[in-house]
Amino acid sequence: MHVLVVTVVHHPEDARILHRQIAALIAHGHTVTYAAPFTARATPPRPGVEGVDLPRATGRDRRAAVREARRLLARRGPTVDAVVLHDPELLLTLPRTLRHWHRTGARRPAVVWDVHEDTAAALAMKGWVPRPLRPPLRLVVRAAELAAERHLHLLLAEHAYQRRFRRTHPVVPNLVTVPEDPPPAGDERVVYLGQMSRARGAEELVAMARLLAPDVRVEVIGAADGDVRGVLAAADRDGVLRWHGFLPNDAALDRLRGALAGVSLLRDEANYRHSRPTKVVEYMAYGIPVVSTPNPLAAELVRGHDCGLLVPFQAPAAAADAVRRLRDDPELRRAMGARGHAAARGALHWPDCAARFVTSLEGWAVAAATAAGERPRAVRPS
Repeated sequence: MHVLVVTVVHHPEDARILHRQIAALIAHGHTVTYAAPFTARATPPRPGVEGVDLPRATGRDRRAAVREARRLLARRGPTVDAVVLHDPELLLTLPRTLRHWHRTGARRPAVVWDVHEDTAAALAMKGWVPRPLRPPLRLVVRAAELAAERHLHLLLAEHAYQRRFRRTHPVVPNLVTVPEDPPPAGDERVVYLGQMSRARGAEELVAMARLLAPDVRVEVIGAADGDVRGVLAAADRDGVLRWHGFLPNDAALDRLRGALAGVSLLRDEANYRHSRPTKVVEYMAYGIPVVSTPNPLAAELVRGHDCGLLVPFQAPAAAADAVRRLRDDPELRRAMGARGHAAARGALHWPDCAARFVTSLEGWAVAAATAAGERPRAVRPS
């Protein structure tokens, strides 16, 4: 099976896209063409994957990226068995693309939208969307989602996303490959892994780091939105924390090993109420205690497995106190880290659901070929 994977928003090294889904397809013997903003992100394609460079969609002007993606789909779509789209912006390419395929008699592949977030709720956190436009845009997004459900196959990153759709769709959660035996938590080092923004608690994280310095070192691993980049850069310059910027997923996860704790200080935003923070799963996987705000799914993990401490929203002093408690109580720290690791290994291990993702694509590819009156290609190499 040949799969075309497309994003104009995500970093080419995105953990879900590259390190989970594409890696799973390759491990099952399939061929992948990966279209992403490689040049814009100064990142070359990984060996074993054909890379196609696209513009990056950022800010208000996303037209160039959508236009180039549409041209790519019109040209390359009929040559593959399945197309996986990772951005809601790419739904804008489909009306003209589908008409083009129909008009030219082109072979239509299985087209899949991988739903990463609550798109309508996420609009409230996009600084580039003017506030007066957000309510009507939410209605447009909901209509686009229902239209996509009629014409595409959907994969969902969360079970809660089912409520936005009329039919039941496969869920491929954001899990992590859990190491068998990570080192125990204990360094005088607290880590944050992931994109930084105001809604993700960037200002609270910096305030927490100021309260902990110089006794506990705070490391931030991830890129940052423009409105908080200066705050993080200044804190790094002042020695309050160490901001590594974006690191490839394997290097980023390696920074978790042995840390005192992992923090997730998300604010109480609608987009986060139905999403399990991947960083919390990653901290558990690497055997370090979690310090998190009480977003419902994060709180469910932390309370359910007793693997960390919950702190109020927008309360950096409480977060600093939680870190000090873990630092001063090695027994508590190690026990929480061990419980989190055991829970992740038992129920949050990516290899346990990777085959379900691949099988879903294989089934849709066979159905698309059959509908076109073709003999399905072998979905598993012989």
